Amino acid sequence: MRFVGLLLAAGSATRFGSDKLQHALPHGVAIAVQAARHLKSEVSRVVAVVRPGSGQTARALAAEGCEVVVCDRAAEGMGASLACAARAAGAADGYLVALGDMPFLRPSTIGAVCDALAAGAALAAPYFRARRGHPVGFAGNFRAELEALSGDEGARLFLDAHAARLVKVPVGDPGAIRDIDKPSDLAPPLAV
Repeated sequence: MRFVGLLLAAGSATRFGSDKLQHALPHGVAIAVQAARHLKSEVSRVVAVVRPGSGQTARALAAEGCEVVVCDRAAEGMGASLACAARAAGAADGYLVALGDMPFLRPSTIGAVCDALAAGAALAAPYFRARRGHPVGFAGNFRAELEALSGDEGARLFLDAHAARLVKVPVGDPGAIRDIDKPSDLAPPLAV
């Protein structure tokens, strides 16, 4: 099946105090690059969305084999970025929505969400200790709804409206719920 990873890397990082996506992890790899590598290890095509002026991040993600798209409406929020990514991706059997500030997500978790979509799930998400995480998988027939998103909610309201169709994929991966919003979020454990 043709799944496309949609890597959202267009946030403003105001709580981090600098460009968190370019911040190097202890092994020297930037946060966004590590997130892209994990996603690319499970899906062959990744569309990464960046905000205007993100030249360094855009170049780094392109060097990892991502198709980079600049979202002129990124300041509107995650919904606008996700819509931009879905439009750029075009038709696919499914979409995996991942976040550029989640470098600790294990490839096995991404694979488990792909497996759920391949088995017929309309929507799928990893759950770690009863908390929904990322990436969230959408069947290809949700493309129009993804393209119509706006604002800062991302797909949260959409997922809430379709909760009965969501396949919960239990994972033992704390990286599925661990994003980097501020420097203290990088405190140990730092297993990548």
